[in-house]
Amino acid sequence: MASNGSDTRARRPLIGLTTYLEKAACLVWDTEFALLHRVYVDMVVAAGGAPVLLPPVQVGAEEMVGALDGLIFTGGSDIDPAAYGEEPHGTTRSRPHRDQAEIRLLHTALDRDLPVLGVCRGLQLINVALGGSLTQHLPETLGHSGHAPSPGVFGSNRVRLSEGSRLAGIVGTECDVHCHHHQALDRVAPGLEVVGRSQDGSVEAVELTGPRFGLAVQWHPEQDATDMRLFTALVDAARVEAAVPR
Repeated sequence: MASNGSDTRARRPLIGLTTYLEKAACLVWDTEFALLHRVYVDMVVAAGGAPVLLPPVQVGAEEMVGALDGLIFTGGSDIDPAAYGEEPHGTTRSRPHRDQAEIRLLHTALDRDLPVLGVCRGLQLINVALGGSLTQHLPETLGHSGHAPSPGVFGSNRVRLSEGSRLAGIVGTECDVHCHHHQALDRVAPGLEVVGRSQDGSVEAVELTGPRFGLAVQWHPEQDATDMRLFTALVDAARVEAAVPR
């Protein structure tokens, strides 16, 4: 990290992006990869940040966070219900190694007041890491599958956000969003405030209480390349962090 104030202000903020550890095929290889949908990378670049892909490993959280100016917890698999004291539903598909790595990463980031954005699974991860729980299969509780119409197909949802919230200041009090999730927040963790809900009452957005920049949404803002507002807000907050000599 540069220590000269003018140098730090001139550089792009480093934005960490959590990744999947999955078996995949690429070129001549069929093996495990640490990977992420490219759209996240593109959105961070377009918002003015420099993306850094973070593998879900159990070591190095302090070093990774110490090198970053902002952090995005991305989408992916379900959170292991053992993390909030429940047995798995038949539809739950989790990656406990990723949960454990990201929970440690989150606590390290919060200890250092790093700007944080959670996306879909990222919202659920933040809630569970801070002591909350999840509804494991929304179609059973809501009676519809509108939040995840079919595998690989995004649904659409209209979200209402609380007036006066940081999120409403960024995207307005109502917005149409892309969604793909079959789980949602149940018990909301201490330290989080619900600031957005869908028309069926599901929690769609939370904010960390206090002055730090900490937002999480249940939808997928990376799927709308015409709306950079959430990524820009994170990068702007990270730019302030980047201007502080370390």
